[in-house]
Amino acid sequence: MALAKIVSISGRAVPVRGDDIDTDRIIPARFMKCVTFDGLGEFMFYDVRFDEQGNRKAHPLNEARYQGARVIVSGNNFGCGSSREHAPQAIYRHGVRAIIAEGFAEIFFGNSTTLGLPCVTVSRADREALQQLVEGDAEVEVTIDLERKTVSASGKVFPCDIRESARQALVSGHWDPIAELLESGAEVDAVAGKVGYMGR
Repeated sequence: MALAKIVSISGRAVPVRGDDIDTDRIIPARFMKCVTFDGLGEFMFYDVRFDEQGNRKAHPLNEARYQGARVIVSGNNFGCGSSREHAPQAIYRHGVRAIIAEGFAEIFFGNSTTLGLPCVTVSRADREALQQLVEGDAEVEVTIDLERKTVSASGKVFPCDIRESARQALVSGHWDPIAELLESGAEVDAVAGKVGYMGR
């Protein structure tokens, strides 16, 4: 079965301000003791959302008006630090379907793309404008168009960028190489049959 083509993503957005937001902040290490990624969504940004007693802190991700947001708008070098795959998994399983930032850490970007979680970049000025828009009105719908490479919200259109290989993979439905490999059993067997050391 072919993967979904991800051409555009629309939904309400939540501002997560700050540069150099690392993967330990996105998903603290103590929540990584899991066999599968199921359930990681509830621990996304846990230590910035809750205190040691589990009480909610003042944070946009805890505000009722941002519940159900499908887009995160953040700063530069998002997803830096360790290369843990759990970070984009936690974001995706929380319900987020795209991230807009000034820049992304390389491994985080790759791990996100293979989940079908587009990470697009905008300028600092446009990021600030987008954050101000959604802070002023949490009901504003943000649309990321991967074909036109634009972000639109409240009648404004901002240019965005994404590595071309990732963009092509997303819009053509070829963003998960493992899924593609599993769906290509006949081709894999044909190649394996021609390789002497595979054993015949």
